[in-house]
Amino acid sequence: MNSEFILALEEIEREKNIKKEVLLETIENALISAYKKNYETNQDNVFVSIDNETGVVRVFAKKTVVEEVTDPQTEISLEEAHKISKQYDIGSEVEIEATPKTFGRIAAQTAKQMVTQKIREVERENIYEEFSAKEHTVIEGIIQRIERRNIYLDAGKAEVFLPVSEQVPTEMYDFHQHLKVYVTEVKKTTKGPVITVSRAKAALVQKLFENEIPEIQDGIVEIMSISREAGSRTKMAVKTNNENVDPIGACIGAKGARVQVIINELNGEKIDIVKYSDDPEEFIRAALSPAEVVSLNVDVENKQAHIIVPFTQLSLAIGKEGQNARLAARLTGYKIDIKSDRDE
Repeated sequence: MNSEFILALEEIEREKNIKKEVLLETIENALISAYKKNYETNQDNVFVSIDNETGVVRVFAKKTVVEEVTDPQTEISLEEAHKISKQYDIGSEVEIEATPKTFGRIAAQTAKQMVTQKIREVERENIYEEFSAKEHTVIEGIIQRIERRNIYLDAGKAEVFLPVSEQVPTEMYDFHQHLKVYVTEVKKTTKGPVITVSRAKAALVQKLFENEIPEIQDGIVEIMSISREAGSRTKMAVKTNNENVDPIGACIGAKGARVQVIINELNGEKIDIVKYSDDPEEFIRAALSPAEVVSLNVDVENKQAHIIVPFTQLSLAIGKEGQNARLAARLTGYKIDIKSDRDE
């Protein structure tokens, strides 16, 4: 270890934002352990000093001045202490250099290992903090590898994990493909942070709208609820307190330009945007669109709705395999029972 090593630490400080003093302290503590291990000693009175300009490493042993030495490792006679300095007296503590001639090579190897380890620890902590702040937001990544159908994306400073359970069944994924994903969880592990993301959550659609629509960003339009069957269809309820703003129109945009950006990102997934209402009847009618409702009976206490639709629109109201009714039920929070006017 020499002055070049100190310059390297200063470079690391600038590039990695790790204080040189922190690195030196970490190395010194590691060198004490290395000294004890390699020279078979359990002395607790040993410490290591690194000159922060020259990089010179020195080992010292702290010894107490006594009249009669019984433990040479921790004690020194007054006579020997006076050879160092006349200022010492009985009970004084003397620092005596004990650097072995062969310690330089051990010190260099240990220092390299500890610097590498410290950099890794700090980088992992920085990644954890950065992505913890991005939890429940949308980020973009590039597919780097696929293992057992699980997908790993490069998200800049970190690799993120898209498990099979959070993928969209209808989507095809290719290497180097760019994907927008929703960060569901950032978890610390012994191997570093694990960042789990989703393409299937309804929250992904909500965040895409929040990022794309200025009126939502400004709080003029509010997303009240959202239900999704990933890869097929989403229903979203919106409202505004500004009578001059059409909340549905704001989300759709001129000639559908705004919503089309999100549909494209979701590979053609259908999106129904409906107007939210505090009136359950009105909200349920809107949620069942595009089907028309002839009449409905709402049980607010039990969160149930019995709905009559024209016979010709029964299949539209229920939807393919019941999808429209399911999404409307999730959107409104009501159990929905649909019948045609011919069944009455």
